[in-house]
Amino acid sequence: MSHNLFDTFADRMRARGDADFITTRKGRGYSYAEALEESAHLAGALRSLGVEPGDRVAVQVDKSPEAILLYLACLRMGGVYLPLNTGYTAEEIDYFLKDAKPALFVCRPENLEAAWRIATHRDSPRVTTLGRRADGELMELARKATPWDSVEPRETDDLAAILYTSGTTGRSKGAMLTHRNLASNAEALTRAWRFTESDRLIHALPIFHTHGLFVACNVVLMAGASMLFLPRFDLDTLIDELPRGTTMMGVPTFYTRLLQDKRLTPELTANMRLFTSGSAPLTAETHQAFEQRTGHAILERYGMTETNMNTSNPYDGERIAGTVGMPLPGVEVRVVDRDSREILPQGEIGILEVRGPNVFIGYWGMPDKTREELLEDGFFITGDLAMIDERGYVHIVGRDKDLVISGGYNVYPKEVEQVIDEMEAVVESAVIGVPHPDFGEGVTAIVVPRPGASLQEEGVLKALEGRLARYKQPKRVFFVDSLPRNTMGKVQKNQLRERYADIYT
Repeated sequence: MSHNLFDTFADRMRARGDADFITTRKGRGYSYAEALEESAHLAGALRSLGVEPGDRVAVQVDKSPEAILLYLACLRMGGVYLPLNTGYTAEEIDYFLKDAKPALFVCRPENLEAAWRIATHRDSPRVTTLGRRADGELMELARKATPWDSVEPRETDDLAAILYTSGTTGRSKGAMLTHRNLASNAEALTRAWRFTESDRLIHALPIFHTHGLFVACNVVLMAGASMLFLPRFDLDTLIDELPRGTTMMGVPTFYTRLLQDKRLTPELTANMRLFTSGSAPLTAETHQAFEQRTGHAILERYGMTETNMNTSNPYDGERIAGTVGMPLPGVEVRVVDRDSREILPQGEIGILEVRGPNVFIGYWGMPDKTREELLEDGFFITGDLAMIDERGYVHIVGRDKDLVISGGYNVYPKEVEQVIDEMEAVVESAVIGVPHPDFGEGVTAIVVPRPGASLQEEGVLKALEGRLARYKQPKRVFFVDSLPRNTMGKVQKNQLRERYADIYT
């Protein structure tokens, strides 16, 4: 029996037949039967371009239904799908092509010349194009290609995809994800979030990332649901579509932007059954405000490039603001001391480790890094600082690399940020540690004030007195219009640390 993930999807696709799989606002799209057929033509096109089972297919294209069909075609013929952020520069692409050595690089039609220049001095992957309107050389080839009707048999531990981590420290690492990793996680999420054929997911996320590609698309495929594909997050479009959707997967920014709009009402969201949030921490304030405005408690979950999703707040039961819920079925978590590696009791903060069928098999071409982070007992060191409360809910308190050690004391940035964010005049804050001659690291706050608010450094510092121990209080406060973020909404604290590196020296 084949363990190819596409086999599982194909069963659902055949059963769903003429039902909608993927549609756009412009009326383009594919039924399940059409998607099944088109993926066979695209798989045939990949084979005609010399892609063999196990070969990497690097893809940097705009979001379109055809980009998802290309992903399915790769799974079908045994290729390894390697999506790349559409914002990456030529220099960054050069690194990925050199590192992953793909057999094929699929780019936007307008980037063909630049792609050729990069590819010619590498081990020369073939280069082809895919446009956002079903155009480009690959679609032309697919129309002429002999359909690849079979499904290439793969073992469950064969690679299905490589996703590069966003590389907030050092160079990006290619996380190797298997057919089993992706299938087990899609099954767990489909059950946990009660996805069915009658769901219509509003998809406004990018598709070069775990969230938009594996969480959203794989769950829809697993359930035989349908999705509306939006090119990007656009507030007016989203508000227009909410009455026709049943679920939305978002990042915190989606929800903060919706809350700023008077059109967000219980009536607007009456047809929706589930809003989920991930990729960056959702504040308790946003969670509470959204529930007050709509009657919907956002379901926050937690995952990583290397593990897909690990934990989720419950579908039935209390979705607790500021937590990422409990481990998904089949997933184990533990919190260990960052120095001694001993397992910590409930309520204590340490490094979160995770084990399960969702956990990747290692970093591409980096055996040492893999051994460092993927332990012999199967647990993966997430690098997140966390605490498990008495009810079993996981609280993420920050990244280990963002921990500030000031005067020998551990300062968890999230704890300080929460107190600052409670101030009326503050939109949000980021707390970082930068070199300090006396304390090793100085606790430093970067604050985004509300428009029109008059905030002074001494006012913020005064407000923290008596609310935080002295060693946790920032030595300095700086004001900015906005915090630097990556495409998924995560604050890039490494950029802030660079910008403020010299303030105490």
